[in-house]
Amino acid sequence: MPVQTSRRPQSLEPGSPGRVPPIIPTQPGHGGRGPGGGKKKAKRKDPLWAKLTVIFGAVLMMTSGVAIVGSKAVIGQATSSIDQGNLLGEAGKTDAEGGNSLEGPIDMLLLGVDARQRWAADDVRSDTIIILHIPATHDQAYLISIPRDTEAQIPSFEKSGYRGGTDKINAAFFHGAQNGGGWEGGAQLMAKTIKSMTGISFDGAAIINFGGFKNVIDALGTVRICVSHEVPSHHMSMVDGKPMWNADAKKTGKPYKPVLHKKGCKEMEGWEALDYARQRYGLPNSDYDRQQNQQQLIKAMAKKATDKGMLTNPIKLNALIKAAGKAFILDTGGVPIADFIFTLKGVSGNDLVTLRTNGGTYSTAGNGREKFNETTMEMFQAVKKDKLADFVVSNPTVLSTRK
Repeated sequence: MPVQTSRRPQSLEPGSPGRVPPIIPTQPGHGGRGPGGGKKKAKRKDPLWAKLTVIFGAVLMMTSGVAIVGSKAVIGQATSSIDQGNLLGEAGKTDAEGGNSLEGPIDMLLLGVDARQRWAADDVRSDTIIILHIPATHDQAYLISIPRDTEAQIPSFEKSGYRGGTDKINAAFFHGAQNGGGWEGGAQLMAKTIKSMTGISFDGAAIINFGGFKNVIDALGTVRICVSHEVPSHHMSMVDGKPMWNADAKKTGKPYKPVLHKKGCKEMEGWEALDYARQRYGLPNSDYDRQQNQQQLIKAMAKKATDKGMLTNPIKLNALIKAAGKAFILDTGGVPIADFIFTLKGVSGNDLVTLRTNGGTYSTAGNGREKFNETTMEMFQAVKKDKLADFVVSNPTVLSTRK
């Protein structure tokens, strides 16, 4: 992606909105899935969705006042193994919108895939779609999840030969990856689709594979997750007290039963946290509940890194960055990763605000697919105008109900 030379509008004037004040009440109640294409066999990098929390995110883990270890050169060297690509295509911010400057608001697109090694690069859909918005004040961050079943007008895409059409939004990634478009093409068409629907342009993006999640969490040790609704796993079972994929459990010939995620708060290992974040069957609001659980996991990872001094211990930080580097593909719009990290060093895990579309429950169109309600469309406009804090204060029901 070519580096643009224009600069984005300067940071907000003193006293202007940009931060959600601590007086917003917690809402009661509850709310409601190898890069590259072609036939060449490439080793999969196992990108992951929630782990933009580790470079772009794990540096959301920075606590205010805590100094990051090392210089930009040191951070640059540590992050050099991260796979980078052009994931935005036409959906990157234009010169008029600020180009590649980090001085104003920053918007990132996080795309999660649940790819298996046996799957081809063009046979994947992005079931986790998150917009990460950081206001121009760079002291807070917001996560907004887009429902996978949202009906979308997917634009035509020359790279894959897709002519455009109406489909669920998660299909945009699939259509962009066809005919050699690969995961880059999938991300580009998804970004183009979201920009068309919401008006939001992006500074960067990441493709994250759930398969890469475990190593990142293991580098942290465990994460504290609060289960809001008891749910049996749709993917994993226990055999002789050990977790296994259902297919593998059946092959053992031994008795097995589904992993059960019981209500309450606990420290979860990587496999358990990852499995819980995957669940939607058996939850009151299905994918909407899963969205909140995924957001909760991102925030839990950020908090854990901060609590354990991960970012001020060179050895621990290096281990975390290495795990993250194998977990996702990143596009920073031509800006060095180290610059992103230092720009966001004032944002901590506690400054991460998780938001819900459609009030956290179904807003179904006549054909059974999801649509954005009026409040959600207003929220996207608030992102575009960098007035999201004011919007949340006026519309507290958009706040996630997860801890």
